[in-house]
Order: sequence, then C-alpha cells, then structure tokens
Amino acid sequence: MQPLSGLLVLDFTTLLPGPLASLMLAEAGAEVIKIERPGGEDMRRFPPAFDGISAPFALLNRGKSSLVLDLKLDADRAKLKPLIERADILIEQFRPGVLARLGFGYDELRAINPRLIYCSISGYGQSGPRADEAGHDINYIGNTGLLAIQPGPADAPVVPPMLAADIAGGSFPAVINILLALRARDRSGQGCQLDIAMTDAMFTFAWYALALGSATGRFPGPGELPLAGGSPRYQLYPTSDGKIVACGALEQKFWLAFTAAIDLPAEFVNDLRDPNATRAAVAKLIAAQTSEHWRPIFAAADCCATIMVPLEQAMRDPHFVTRGLFAHKVETGTSKTWPALPLPIAPEFRAKPGTKKAPKLDKN
Repeated sequence: MQPLSGLLVLDFTTLLPGPLASLMLAEAGAEVIKIERPGGEDMRRFPPAFDGISAPFALLNRGKSSLVLDLKLDADRAKLKPLIERADILIEQFRPGVLARLGFGYDELRAINPRLIYCSISGYGQSGPRADEAGHDINYIGNTGLLAIQPGPADAPVVPPMLAADIAGGSFPAVINILLALRARDRSGQGCQLDIAMTDAMFTFAWYALALGSATGRFPGPGELPLAGGSPRYQLYPTSDGKIVACGALEQKFWLAFTAAIDLPAEFVNDLRDPNATRAAVAKLIAAQTSEHWRPIFAAADCCATIMVPLEQAMRDPHFVTRGLFAHKVETGTSKTWPALPLPIAPEFRAKPGTKKAPKLDKN
C-alpha cells in the first residue's frame, strides 16, 4: 500500500502549481478529483495536442479524475458537499477570498469537516499589501530580488528556463506542508489552513546573496555571485561547434584538474588574482576546440565539466533510463502513450511503473 492510499484530494486548481502538487499526491496513492468549471480548466486548451488531448494537461493530470461543477449553481454546490464531508485535502489556487465568496472558504468548510486540510496557493499569499496583485512567475522572481542576481546582459536580459516560483515556490511547498499537516492531524485530529505564497520561497533561493548582504552590508550586483556568473570556475563556455561546456569546478581539486585538462597557462590558474582574465583565457581555449574534442578529456579528468545537451538527448541518457525516470507512462484514452512527468518521489512510495490515463472532461 502506498503512503497516501485512502486519502481523498479535491483539486480546484488550474495550470501548473496546484495540478503538479496534486499529481505528486496522486502518485503517492491519493485519490485526486479535479473540480473543473464548465468547459474544463485552461490547461486543457494548451498546445500541442496529442491524440486529441492537451499534452501539457495530460502530463500534469495523469491518474486523476474530473468532475465539472458550476459553483454558482445551487444544484452543483449540493453535489460538492458530500465530497467535502469525506475529503482529507482541498487545494485551491484562486485569488484570495474568491472561494470564500462562493461559500467554500476555510471557515465554512471546517464546520462541515474539521479534519480537512485546506491548502491555498497564490502568488503573494492570503494577506499583505500585494495579496490581490496579479502576477506570473517572472513577476514573482522579479519582485523578490532573485532575478536581479543574474538577469543576463543589460542590453539582452535572459528569461530563466524554469518556472521557479510556480514549482519550487508553489507545488513543492504545498506538498511539503500538506504532508506536515497530515502528520499534525494524526496527533490532534484537526485539519488546518495552509497559506502557500509562491513568492515567499524565492527568498530561500537567494540564500547566499542574503548571507553576503547581511554580513557585509553590500548585496551582490547582477552576475557577481560565484554561482551566478561571477566565477570562472562556475561558468558556461562555448565550443567551436556551437555547443556549450558547463563548468562547475568549484573546489580546488576540481579546478586544478580542469585547468590541467585544458592546459591553462599557469599565470591564470590562480583565479583570485584576476577572475576576468582567467575567464577570458579559459573561454579562448574552450572555443578553439569542438565539444567532441573536450568530452572525453573532461570525462577522464572527472573535474565537474560536461557538455550541455538538449532535452531530447538527456531523455535517452542511459543513466536516467536505468533509473527509470521515464518508465511511467501517460495514456490519453486510446492505446497511445508517452513518458509521464518525472517526479521527486522515491520509487518505494509510488505505484510500480505503468500507464495511467489523463482524465477526460466530465460532462456532468
């Protein structure tokens, strides 16, 4: 039996943060019912389509069921009440106060089911001056100083490749706190309300900048942090064939192995003397050869330097295949399948690899 078997989750969320959180709960054994508005949630219309269903939607909602309800209608509200009475967890992602105005706020539902764990995910939280402010991931990282640590060149700033606030500030904290709330409920018998603000955790990601600023009184500028472009040891270096070397040779033993592998002149090995000169010297050497020239050299040196690969190549990497990251499958309703989304859940807590369907839109 999986650790969350027997638990019922009502998922009122859409798009990414909440659905990914409830997906992890479902993968650990919980029954998840998506409560969708008429016509279904917005992610159902996100391209591309695969076998007639949105591929992004299918990845995020594998193994769940769907129930369409119009919460403004008395008849549909009545259908929801028995589910609330037996639910263990409710996850919502509306702006603060929206669900309460519909009669499904925490205080109302606690009266029906005092064991309910009521998790609210929002951009800025349920309280505070920004609580009602609209935003997306780029706003959340921009408003917390995280993006300023490394926005890229001033004349050509770079949009980060990952949705840090949505996933690391929304989905993951939601799951962590839901599991903590379940543990607390085991002791007290009572549920609780969880206020998950996606922006809050972005300060956690700025841990080193916070430490530097607090200790010295000077916070680092764009690209100054060693792990944000300020060190030649932790850097991206283009090769002659348009590939990129990802260098993470932070520790001295790895740095010495790396510099020896590329035959860096001795005058540049001490990168504290002139980091910019060392970085330029390394870049010139790396750019003089192809990625295939450097690949075996770095592998033999074991110096934390690798060649960046595209996603489709990474999915075929024997290491990830052996670890079973793509062994679980999504089915759209026919016999067609494709790899399910890898999740940070230990294999012993998930069902054995297999195929689960993405939920069809319940027509009620």
